[in-house]
This record gives sequence, structure tokens and C-alpha cells, in this order.
Amino acid sequence: MPDQSEITPAAAAAERPFLKELIKIWRAQDTHGAWEGKKDLDLLDPYILDKRKRRALPIVGNPDPETIWRLQLFFDAIALSIEKATGVMISPMLKMHHEGFGRIVLIGGRLVVVSKQLRDVHRFGFNNLCHLAEQGDEIVNSGVEMIREFPEVANY
Repeated sequence: MPDQSEITPAAAAAERPFLKELIKIWRAQDTHGAWEGKKDLDLLDPYILDKRKRRALPIVGNPDPETIWRLQLFFDAIALSIEKATGVMISPMLKMHHEGFGRIVLIGGRLVVVSKQLRDVHRFGFNNLCHLAEQGDEIVNSGVEMIREFPEVANY
């Protein structure tokens, strides 16, 4: 077992349940084995937009298909994490304008479990892996709480 002082923040973040789920979803997308040699944390690198990378992006812009795909995989991981925690099947629905704003909702039964307004999707990303894990966990936890508060609607 490694000494706690030797564990990097990135390695610690990779152990968070949400990031494990996100990595599984990324691996499932690799139908031809192109990413077999890639490390798990390298798959999540496109989600990291530090200040330098964010500054290089325009303030206003249209999201490219790859960014939208990353966004969808992020919310798919949230949906699956909520499903695992509650046993309620979650369906994501994304409605987005080509300029990068819109809404995503995660629905369980007849309950809107998560509803997020999306803006500046072309700049979708997180400062670091810890921030990515925290945001994912926060959304998952709020979805689980919603289902626990209204189980009869979620299980309708």
C-alpha cells in the first residue's frame, strides 16, 4: 500500500466512483480497440481545461461535435451512477442550440432527477481531475437525493 504522501491528487481523484463510471463509459465507446494502450486518466484529459487552455478558446463560439460528445458521455456517467445508487432507470435528454446553449435533463420514471442549463458548451471542461470528480459526484448526489425524496414519482 503506497504511503499517503505519495498519492497524487490525480490518482486520488481517479478512485472516485464517478470518475470510474466515466472511464467505463469511455472504454465502452472504443469498439475498435484504439484506446487499449491508453491509461484511464489519459482518456479524461479532454475534460481538463486549465486557465491557459480556456484562455485560448473564444468567448463566444459553436461547440464542435467532439465537445458535445464529451458532454453527453459526462451526463451518461451521471445517469448510470444514479441508476446504480437507486435502481431507477435514468434517461438523459439533451436539447442544444448549435451556438452551444441549451438544457440537459435526466429523467427517472416521471421525475426530473437532474436539470441543468447549459451555456458556453464550447468551453465545457474542468480545472483539474479533482474538480471533474467533485462536480460529477455533486450532480449524482443531488439526483439520488431527488429520487429518495420522491420515490413514488421515480418508480411510476
